[in-house]
Amino acid sequence: MDSLNMLMEGFSSALTPMNLLWVLVGCLLGTAVGVLPGLGSSMAVALLLPITFALDPTAAFIMFAGVYFGGMFGDSTMAILMNTPGQASAIASTFEGHKMAKDGRAPQALATAAIGAFIGGMVASVLVVFLAPALADFSANFGPAEFFALALFAFVATSSVVSDSAVKGLAALVIGLGIATVGIDPFSGAERFSFGAPEMFDGISLITVTVAILALGEVFHIASRIRRDRTDQRIRSAGRPFLSRAEIKEAAPAWARGTAIGLPFGVIPAGGSEIPTFISYDVERRIDRRRRNPKFGKGAIRGLAAPEAAGNATTGTAMGALLALGLPVSATAAIMLAAFQQYGLQPGPLLFDRSPDLVWALLASFFIAMVVLLIINLPFAGLWSKLLLIPAPYLYAGITVFCGLGVYATSGAVFDLLMLLGLGMVGFLMRRHGMPLAPLMIGVVLGPLAETSMRDALLSSNGDYSVFFDGPIPLVLYALLFIVLAFTVRSKVVNRTRQDV
Repeated sequence: MDSLNMLMEGFSSALTPMNLLWVLVGCLLGTAVGVLPGLGSSMAVALLLPITFALDPTAAFIMFAGVYFGGMFGDSTMAILMNTPGQASAIASTFEGHKMAKDGRAPQALATAAIGAFIGGMVASVLVVFLAPALADFSANFGPAEFFALALFAFVATSSVVSDSAVKGLAALVIGLGIATVGIDPFSGAERFSFGAPEMFDGISLITVTVAILALGEVFHIASRIRRDRTDQRIRSAGRPFLSRAEIKEAAPAWARGTAIGLPFGVIPAGGSEIPTFISYDVERRIDRRRRNPKFGKGAIRGLAAPEAAGNATTGTAMGALLALGLPVSATAAIMLAAFQQYGLQPGPLLFDRSPDLVWALLASFFIAMVVLLIINLPFAGLWSKLLLIPAPYLYAGITVFCGLGVYATSGAVFDLLMLLGLGMVGFLMRRHGMPLAPLMIGVVLGPLAETSMRDALLSSNGDYSVFFDGPIPLVLYALLFIVLAFTVRSKVVNRTRQDV
């Protein structure tokens, strides 16, 4: 009851005209920056950080809440429309969302993303207000062995199901892990796979990999076929900017499952919402495989609804972990931690005692930001989808320009543009030979986590590999992995038998 009373006081502070204006400005600015390829929500917060120094702390962080959630919606908008996610948390949305857009259902895809983000964010905000201590206790149970088991589960489970060929899926995973290991060894300090180039000592930026593989690779693929295909090259953008009753019925279970998957990951320092979005997509794909008429790979609405809900659910609980524990579990949360410190504030349990007005006004602004984003983005779903009416040569030329600008803006290095070009060719060749992109991206995103967790666990156990099976959480994850592999092998054998018959 105390939490509810404090939240009501937070609403009384956040609902003043000026604070409402800052929420609206934050949502608009976050969305505007988020739609630029290579930037995304974390870059939106970083770029707009200096603007808030002239504001009082409460107004500044209320604006940040709008920027944070607005940037995530911008990430998804470009992921759906142009197959160009602003950051890794929107990658899973490209798999079915972009297919929906290419099939003329861009407004419905954007509406699905907006509603999923709203549901995931609202549930997470309620959970943060009432159950933050319990979630914090859960995160304390994860150590190096648990993180390694989690990464291994994501590697093998996703690679085995996203492609008809398990060999191609695992090959894509190996390419991703190879990219993730470029740079300086974090334990020994030795350089590896950098070919003596100082520019590669820090590794290959995730932004460069994401933009190159998913966006520039798609541009090359389209360009290679544009003369071969004499039909209209424009992506159709037809339909209503809202969901029908049947589509809502189809997406609702996926929104619920995605939210449930994403909530715990907000308090697990695993790098943000990448893992739950991939897991939620994988869960929906497995459920779809049991249907008589599988829809995945053709623009399945559930394959978009679940990752969007999971991503925003993780974001909401991540803000709770930052406020309650001072634990930044993602890059954007780390930037916001720096913003707190700029104001002389240290997130953690004492923040609730020393600055309760700021904390509860910020928590209340989460709910307001979700409503504002739903109001301003649902009507604009049809307008955003008009981008797809641009003829393909002009559209993809513009994407190429923004890819270069986005990557160069994050590093200021010409070398990264050359890396963008090289990795774009890798993405093109993978498409040409039917290799799935998801395992590569999972390898790049989770490779560092898996390596660090594995070596930390071995160091703590003096090289005893039994440490990976010590504790209930790793055992549960390995058991789930075994079950997933068994069902995957069984389904492939059954499908092959039916084809032979």
